[in-house]
Amino acid sequence: MTAAPHSQHRRRRCHHEDGYTLLELLVVLAILGLLAGIGTPMVMKHLEQARLDTAKLQIDGFAAGLDLFRLDTGRYPSREEGLVALIERPKGAERWRGPYIKNSTALNDPWGHPYHYRPLEDDGDIELYSSGPKSGPPVGRVDAHASR
Repeated sequence: MTAAPHSQHRRRRCHHEDGYTLLELLVVLAILGLLAGIGTPMVMKHLEQARLDTAKLQIDGFAAGLDLFRLDTGRYPSREEGLVALIERPKGAERWRGPYIKNSTALNDPWGHPYHYRPLEDDGDIELYSSGPKSGPPVGRVDAHASR
């Protein structure tokens, strides 16, 4: 007769150890959903700011490379030569001592678009910028005046 109370005690213990209830799981899922909903925009904001900062740094590097190109050759690259002239010797540039930037993959901005480079023929200035994200204004515009 002592076996009966012992088996009821075992059944109660097993019943309490079955696991989490559906309500408990739903509460945990709701909390995780809220955390993801709050955290994702913050991470995306930081990612976009990192892309903007990267584009500005790359443009600064291009501007320095363009200045070195000008010091060596006496001119900025033509529109046709573009930024590739910082990596590969253009035809007719005997005093070219490049490459002035390390890799050709940097010719695209962090959004995968080519940087915009344009020499302004009338006064020796250049224009260099990224289109940035499709929804935003141009990034890192550099207007450099050639010293004469």
